[in-house]
Amino acid sequence: MDRRTALKNLSIGLGYTVASPTIFNMLSSCTAEASGWTPLFLSVDEKHMVTHLTDIILPKTNTPGALDVNVPQFLDLMYADIEKKQNQDIFKKGALIFGEAFKTKFDIEVVEGNKAQYETLLGSYFKISETTEQALLKLQRQPLESISKTDMGNYLLYNFLLSVRRYTLFGYYTSEKVGETILNYDPIPGEQKGCIPLEDVPNSNAWSL
Repeated sequence: MDRRTALKNLSIGLGYTVASPTIFNMLSSCTAEASGWTPLFLSVDEKHMVTHLTDIILPKTNTPGALDVNVPQFLDLMYADIEKKQNQDIFKKGALIFGEAFKTKFDIEVVEGNKAQYETLLGSYFKISETTEQALLKLQRQPLESISKTDMGNYLLYNFLLSVRRYTLFGYYTSEKVGETILNYDPIPGEQKGCIPLEDVPNSNAWSL
């Protein structure tokens, strides 16, 4: 089975419910160095942006961060091999808007930006009122053809940012490393207990799939 077939069999649509350690096994075998991998879908600028954004969303603390489990590479593979052409185009257009905003704010090229600068810009897009947030989320649910020219910029920008966040969380929590070292992992599962008190769950963490 080739990589494209494996990816499609493992993850379909937006409501991902299948754990995907196989994807990360493939990633680990070909992209061991976080900074030395060659994207299949992302441009150089997009790779730099996604790397910083995923690190901001899930930074390394006393547990592994997004970069420790190759989340940027995961996102790149998913957009290269899974996402529809329309979604690929939307991602690219949103990334371009975010990149232009970065250059305007800091007067430097995207690839020259550091994590602190990206965190500042990202924060400015999410430090908004609840009313504005709900309006933006409602906009994301609309069909592309129904979005006005006035709203299109916001739609593309937030689609890009929310897509990065979605794939960061999906890739991180279904990674083999997180499943085995952070979530509760039992390589030989036994009795199924579907309803038990939280205090009876080891470490009070969810079970790895």
